[in-house]
Amino acid sequence: MRIVILIGAAALAAMAADQATLDRGRKEAGLACTPCHSLRLVESQRLSRAAWNKELDKMSGWGTKITDREALVEYLVANFGDDKPPSPPAMSKDGVPRKQH
Repeated sequence: MRIVILIGAAALAAMAADQATLDRGRKEAGLACTPCHSLRLVESQRLSRAAWNKELDKMSGWGTKITDREALVEYLVANFGDDKPPSPPAMSKDGVPRKQH
């Protein structure tokens, strides 16, 4: 049992993107996403890898320029994947929840 857990942990670590890729993905999100909407909209999603890819296909069809798609997908899945907890609501300075755009 112990060996199975160690192998599983090693496999997960190998699948996880390295920090440099995640940093490139964060930069790409800012460049590709913010011309049309805030990053808050992106950060409020919790999608699977397949769903993020589908979303990027849709945005590309609408004219979004993505230059480092692999890094962007890795960043989105690592931070906003369907296994991540929901993001807290955006609040105004007076503590009132803001509407998403």
